[in-house]
Amino acid sequence: MKTSPHRPTKALINLGAIRYNIQQMGAHIPQETLKWAVVKANAYGHGAVAVATAIQNDVDGFCVSNVDEALELRQAGITKKILILGVSEVESIVLAQQFDLTLTVAGLEWVRTLLASQSDLSGLKIHLKIDSGMGRIGFRDASEARKAQFLLQEHGAYVEGIFTHFATADEQSEAYFYQQLKCFKAILAEFKNLPKLIHASNSATTLWHAETIFNAVRMGDAMYGLNPSGKVLSLPYDLIPALSLESAIVHVKTLPAGACVGYGATYEADSEQVIATLPIGYADGWTRDMQNFSVLVDGQLCPIVGRVSMDQITIRLPYIYPLGTKVTLIGSNGDKEITTTDVATYRGTINYEVVCLLSDRIPREYY
Repeated sequence: MKTSPHRPTKALINLGAIRYNIQQMGAHIPQETLKWAVVKANAYGHGAVAVATAIQNDVDGFCVSNVDEALELRQAGITKKILILGVSEVESIVLAQQFDLTLTVAGLEWVRTLLASQSDLSGLKIHLKIDSGMGRIGFRDASEARKAQFLLQEHGAYVEGIFTHFATADEQSEAYFYQQLKCFKAILAEFKNLPKLIHASNSATTLWHAETIFNAVRMGDAMYGLNPSGKVLSLPYDLIPALSLESAIVHVKTLPAGACVGYGATYEADSEQVIATLPIGYADGWTRDMQNFSVLVDGQLCPIVGRVSMDQITIRLPYIYPLGTKVTLIGSNGDKEITTTDVATYRGTINYEVVCLLSDRIPREYY
């Protein structure tokens, strides 16, 4: 999608806040713990290249979802370690070797397919993924994980790490979390020669289960100043949200009582009302279900009336404001604030999804 800088809708990214959040998390974990920044999905919508460039001296490596995300960082000049968290195509090992990317291996069948290709594995870096209860990807059997390690090393690959991912580290109940931790430790205990790096801690685990950290953490949602649990658990220390979302009034009119607004005529004015239009819609990631939510104008909450369109939304104002008046969709305006989690709660989703859905059409401005 084409970035659209010639309209007032923009996401403002505070890179200093991201660096602060990294420092905060680092101050509350063992000093020797490696810090890996998760910048997959365009750094959770914050801009992968800009974020990685700004924080590369604050972290020990980066985590991405796939080979293409990793190549984007390498082509932008990022030289730190990059771990690909998802399963890669066997054919991508050439790119992994060429650009010094670390692949995740999640199953013995993948290893056998790789070996059948007669590929030269020299210099290939690998992390083994253990499925301790997440149920997505990973070895569930220690013997298969050990077999994979042996075969990979026998053919010249370097098995540098082993890791797992927790499903409920951001929830009040800790029972399943500790069940997964026990499973992971049991699998580790069956290895004669454990890989150098052992990591299980995502943002939630780092925040609320710091005592379970191995020797590296993967900082994702919290690095961007967001609470991984939404509103379920309170943050144990201060984090600063890095993203705010702004637009401006591009059209304003006074509608008489009985006038309707938007597709389906779902909103009917019950009195004479001032209606303003903003250039943002569901094509930007401001989803259709945001009707009846509010935005901030001049420190006042103004409701979204009528359905969200592809490119525009309409809001009700207390009185006429001039064209170009700033409107805050996420962030502070006056003495009021709308958080990413507020948006997520209204949608019935999580703050991760809100920021990841902000499309490339919205320019990111960094400070």
